[in-house]
Amino acid sequence: MKHLLFAAAAALALSLAACQDNQTPSAAEKTSSELTMVAMGDSLTSGYGLAAEDAYPAKLERRLRAEGYNCRVVNVGVSGETTSDTLSRLDWILGMKPDIVILETGANDGFRGLNPAIPRENIEKILTRLREANVIPILAGMKMIINLGPDYPDYAAGFNAIYPAVAKKHNVLFMPFFLEDVAAKPKLNQDDGIHPKAAGYDIVVENILPLVREAIAQRRQGKSGFQDK
Repeated sequence: MKHLLFAAAAALALSLAACQDNQTPSAAEKTSSELTMVAMGDSLTSGYGLAAEDAYPAKLERRLRAEGYNCRVVNVGVSGETTSDTLSRLDWILGMKPDIVILETGANDGFRGLNPAIPRENIEKILTRLREANVIPILAGMKMIINLGPDYPDYAAGFNAIYPAVAKKHNVLFMPFFLEDVAAKPKLNQDDGIHPKAAGYDIVVENILPLVREAIAQRRQGKSGFQDK
C-alpha cells in the first residue's frame, strides 16, 4: 500500500512539474548570465503620464525576476516617436548589445495619416538590422480603429495589415495588438483614452509574457529569433 501511495505521489509531482515547464525557468536559467531586453517604441512604451515603475517594461522586468529569469528590461520608449524616428535610433540601441528587442512602434504614423508603406518599410528595415545583429525581436502590432475621413476610406484596413504581413515575412515572434484587452476600456486608460494606466499595463505584461518567455528560451538555445522558411 505504501508503495502505491508513493508511486501516486511521484506521478502527481511529475504531472505538476510538466504543467509548469512552460512558465518556470530551469535552475540553469536562474543562475545563467543576465540577458538584456530593450523595449523600443513610443509613448505606449515609455509609459506616458505614469511613473517609470508603472510603465510596462519595469513591470515586465519585475515579473520575469519574480519567476526566476535573470533578465534586465531597458525602457527606451520616446513619446511622439514615429517608425522613422525608431529607425534613426537603431544604431544607438544596438550599441547596448541587446539580446532581445520588443518593437512597439507605428501608432504615431497612423495618427498622422502617413502612407502605410512608410511604417511598413521602416519596420522591415529595423527587423533586418536586428537579424544582422543576431538580436531576437518581438514585434508588437498596432491597430487603427477609425478611418481618417472620406479622403482615406480604407486607411485603417491598410494600416492594420502592416504588422501581420511583416511578421509573416520575417518569421518573428508576434503580438498582434499591443493594447489587446486594454484599448477602448476607460477603467484601464488615462483620460486621453489612448495611454494605459498602471492596471492597463498589467494586462499588456500578461499578454506579452508567453512571447517573452519564448524569446528568452530561444536566446538561451543560441537561436536568432528568425525562423528561415
